[in-house]
Amino acid sequence: MLPALEVVLLAEQPAGVIIYGDTNSTLAAALVAAKLGLPVAHVEAGLRSYNRTMPEEINRLVADSLAALLFCPSPISAANLAREGITAGVAVVGDVMYDAVLAAAARSAGRDTLLRLGLQPGGYLLATVHRAGNTDDPARLGAIVAALNALTEPVVFPVHPRTAKALAALGHPLAAHIQPIAPQGYLDMIALERGARLILTDSGGVQKEAYWLAVPCVTLREETEWVETVAHGWNRLVGTDPAAIQTAVATFHPTGTPPPVFGDGHAAEQIAAVLAEAWGKL
Repeated sequence: MLPALEVVLLAEQPAGVIIYGDTNSTLAAALVAAKLGLPVAHVEAGLRSYNRTMPEEINRLVADSLAALLFCPSPISAANLAREGITAGVAVVGDVMYDAVLAAAARSAGRDTLLRLGLQPGGYLLATVHRAGNTDDPARLGAIVAALNALTEPVVFPVHPRTAKALAALGHPLAAHIQPIAPQGYLDMIALERGARLILTDSGGVQKEAYWLAVPCVTLREETEWVETVAHGWNRLVGTDPAAIQTAVATFHPTGTPPPVFGDGHAAEQIAAVLAEAWGKL
């Protein structure tokens, strides 16, 4: 990615480079832009799991250290940056994923996703597993499969390609109540999340979507960068211990409405306004 991005940026000579999230492509773009002297704007800045064995955590730390503009989804993420001495160029704007969920929820309402899969609203659990820490470790993946197999409710399981390969190598069959399906498009996935009684996941994005859709979330990790979802009682961290997973599925029943801690659904407009002000002068 580094040499390929360098070719593009040298040819285009942009006013700046916008990076999003914590993927390897995020890190690559930050490095190339910084080396070429181009200002970097990081959307979703300041997240910290404080687990440096996660590739995403390293990507976040480096990207934030190179960014000139840092768009934080919540006050907690801005406070994380301040503890690291990063205060210039920081703006708390909310989460652009919340913008997207608000738009997608309305569009997904009329889809036949549940009907097509033979599901009833509130009549199933939704599971997703894709992180390297879970899929590349046979012991952790085996524990997750054992926990899912021990559940009694129907489980819908969109299987990530990485996970499908790992499951084939593991050789532990899924129980009959688990319905593996292909990865879903965004609107279908939102429909599945909204219709689930409870979600089990190791995905940061799905944790947030569950929070915004007011669906209980059981996270198959020992920590999360989205600490607000845990602090406000809609997300429970259980790791991969089968007993802890089964207990959480049986007993975790948050009530009420999740507080609006990730902005007002207009993060994109706020980011655009800051960019126009900062980079329109370049």
